[in-house]
Amino acid sequence: MKVLLNWLAKAFVLLVVAYLVPGFYIDTFITALVLVVVLAVLNLLVKPFLALLTLPVNILTLGLFTFVINAFILWLASYFVDGFIIDSFFTAIYAALVMAIVSLVVNKLIK
Repeated sequence: MKVLLNWLAKAFVLLVVAYLVPGFYIDTFITALVLVVVLAVLNLLVKPFLALLTLPVNILTLGLFTFVINAFILWLASYFVDGFIIDSFFTAIYAALVMAIVSLVVNKLIK
């Protein structure tokens, strides 16, 4: 039950980000649910490799480069999910920042 609630909460966060960030489009709630699964797979397979590869830059920026990695994962997911569009990489960076803030708020509300 907790996994289902977490999945729905992440889809809700993505829809809120799509509402707040211009250039970040999600067609339907079903698209958001599929996007959550694709992001989970990409975070599992691609993100550790990118984090290791960019470790020196991440250390120099005190972890702020993680937003760039998250933006790249979002941008990459837009190629795999129909109905999910990101206009530019800078939009993806802005969306990653907003997503972190909205996720923090939603997670606090759920717990």
